Amino acid sequence: MTAHINGKPEDFADTVIMPGDPLRAKYIAETYLEDVKQVTDIRNMLGFTGYYKGHRVSVMGHGMGIPSMVLYGHELIHDFGVKRIIRIGSIGATQKDVHMRDVILAQAAGTDSPTNAKRSSGYHMATSATFDLLHHAYTVAQQNQVDVKVGNIFTGDLYYDPDMEMISALEKFGVLGVDMEVAGLYGLAHQFGIEALGILTVSDHCITGEETTAEERQLSFNHMIEIALETAIK
Repeated sequence: MTAHINGKPEDFADTVIMPGDPLRAKYIAETYLEDVKQVTDIRNMLGFTGYYKGHRVSVMGHGMGIPSMVLYGHELIHDFGVKRIIRIGSIGATQKDVHMRDVILAQAAGTDSPTNAKRSSGYHMATSATFDLLHHAYTVAQQNQVDVKVGNIFTGDLYYDPDMEMISALEKFGVLGVDMEVAGLYGLAHQFGIEALGILTVSDHCITGEETTAEERQLSFNHMIEIALETAIK
């Protein structure tokens, strides 16, 4: 166990699906996995391992923001032998042709966080998904007739960002939306040689002002979850 994860290395599968909300992790485990057991609960950051269509899969919350994402990701990689992480979660749309509850596959992620620059001697390296995971997720979506958008996103450090020009800049550059974790995950994956992918559902719209409720974010977004699970067992 570590200071933040109270499981044993063998408690986790090679692939971990990580929503921000630990209650969403619980929902996924109880709804989709068989022979499931809870493997960690420190600070109520719940984690579970079970079987999906006969394949061993883990699901665990990662909290909000890059620092929380990379803390749990780092320990999963170094202390529990995890080889791939699929982040699922919400995203705020920054394009007029991206709509509420659309599913976005994050091809690459920019950020205003200094975290990744600390990994690369101060240089701002591009952070991108693992192509095989991205390709599998896109194929799964097509097979299940789920319309997904593939493109670049932006990971912001602040949920309540005072920069009034940011959204218009992202819209101008074709960025599909804003989240708070994916660029951190991708940077971690690049540094330590694991596979990573972000699959996100539009929960609010930065241009139109539309938004979903907290309950909807916790208990719905099933297309995103099902694409992640099918991708995990490819």
